Amino acid sequence: MALADSVPGVSGGTVAFLLGFYDLFINSIDDLLTGNMEKKKAAFFFLLKLGIGWVIGFISAVLVLTAVFESHIYAISSLFIGFIIFAIPIVMNEEKETLLADKRWALFVPVGIAVVSAITYFNSGAGEGSGTDLTYLTFGSGIYVFLAGVITISAMVLPGISGSTLLLIMGLYLPIISAIKEILHFDFAAFPTVFTFGCGVLVGVFSVVKVIRKALEHFRAQTIYLIVGLMIGSIYAVIMGPTTLDTPQAAMGLREFNLIFFAVGGLVILGMQKLKGIKEAS
Repeated sequence: MALADSVPGVSGGTVAFLLGFYDLFINSIDDLLTGNMEKKKAAFFFLLKLGIGWVIGFISAVLVLTAVFESHIYAISSLFIGFIIFAIPIVMNEEKETLLADKRWALFVPVGIAVVSAITYFNSGAGEGSGTDLTYLTFGSGIYVFLAGVITISAMVLPGISGSTLLLIMGLYLPIISAIKEILHFDFAAFPTVFTFGCGVLVGVFSVVKVIRKALEHFRAQTIYLIVGLMIGSIYAVIMGPTTLDTPQAAMGLREFNLIFFAVGGLVILGMQKLKGIKEAS
């Protein structure tokens, strides 16, 4: 989940969905907040195990990604697109019964596509290459970073568009990743940025989980169709990602597309699905 959360493309929620523990993940967060003592205890130990793995994966990803992201943006973007395109049919197959039972709600697919595409297109950073300078955190940039944390974690929890993709759209992906890397290297100049972003993350996760749980319980077909639309729309966000770098580059086209990295992304998703099968068989 952390490896997915740390890169634009597939959200950690999608990974949980592919591996078959998404409902348990959402329910555990909600139970930790509102459940009885027995539920809180079970939720705590599940989230503790998941959290340890998440922290290890995220730190590993951050230390590597900042070194290669900007210099190999097209190869990495091709990898992300492989994640997304191979994940979509798996998500649809996992929820086949729900989707086929309520085909009328397929209209939520174009809604999801439109939401991500509109955010990407109309964002001031998209298409201009403008990044956000977080060297000195002002009140205005602090509010922006806080809101980015709220939005990002909401997307990370929800299977569909990656929270990192939204950071990319907002021109905050490299600044936030770089700030976290500085903290890991014991350079605490970026602490205000990371702390503000972390506060936004906490507010976002506690506010969005109950909404997602209710949506999956009472409006599952609509929610899954919307998720599929968000995933499809995030392809456009990844294609436009290079335009948001500090040193802007052209949006990815067919000439920049890397088939090998695309295939690797697909193999990773198929491998996770295979892992799920092994887990269920054991």
